[in-house]
Amino acid sequence: MQNIKLNNGVEMPILGFGVFQIPDANECEKAVLEAIEIGYRLIDTAATYLNEVAVGNAIKKCGIAREELFITTKLWVQDAGYEQTKAAFQKSLDKLQLDYLDLYLIHQPYGDLFGSWRAMQELYNEGKIRAIGVANFHPDRVMDLIINSGFTPAINQIETHPFDQQISTQIFLEENNVQIQSWSPFAEGKNNIFNNDLLLSIGNKHDKSVAQVILRWLIQRGVVAIPKTVRKKRMLENFTIFDFELSTDDMQIIQTLDTKESLFFDHKDPNVVKWLSEYKVAL
Repeated sequence: MQNIKLNNGVEMPILGFGVFQIPDANECEKAVLEAIEIGYRLIDTAATYLNEVAVGNAIKKCGIAREELFITTKLWVQDAGYEQTKAAFQKSLDKLQLDYLDLYLIHQPYGDLFGSWRAMQELYNEGKIRAIGVANFHPDRVMDLIINSGFTPAINQIETHPFDQQISTQIFLEENNVQIQSWSPFAEGKNNIFNNDLLLSIGNKHDKSVAQVILRWLIQRGVVAIPKTVRKKRMLENFTIFDFELSTDDMQIIQTLDTKESLFFDHKDPNVVKWLSEYKVAL
């Protein structure tokens, strides 16, 4: 497995396994166990996915040493703020049955971000988290956090796929020593991505699937990816991307698919801000 080094020196696998939209406990636990068996070591969950307990059960049963795994979870908006973040972190840690986290992210750029960030810095300094970061932050929000807290996030996990490639954002993040990570690398199948003619032609040339082409394209850009599937066959397929390389022409062809727009929602849209800020779950 290829690793990337975060801005604090911590190493993180460039390819991981995501568990978004796997709320069923048995299905999630089985999927994580199978992913770890295949060789995945980065597991990405979140409080709002409501499956931290299942992920924790899988970690406990997998037989892999804790230090070989890289576990990420995220703080939801309803728990933003200094005291709330401390409590939410401990709740997530307990559900995951862990002594520490490898990465803890602010899930959305809303609420008392600076209170949360201060709490996360303290947890980091206490050794309870190996790295802290954010998700869904536009460059202006990242810069605001860096300048006004004096502490640079290790990661910004954002929507990144062939139809929204985040090229300019990646340049900004690299200039500020923040690692880009992709959520929804397959755009949740939108725009009929798995039957896209350009991606199919590149896949045929390398005897690889469209999914493998997309993941290879991301890691060649230095983007951490966390594809999700509950099918073991797909997990193995997604993991088998280190035995080929896309050419410069391939990379340029894929770049022509970029619309520079989200296929999901705009985090700067006031209606989206209101919706996500008011979205409450029984964490």
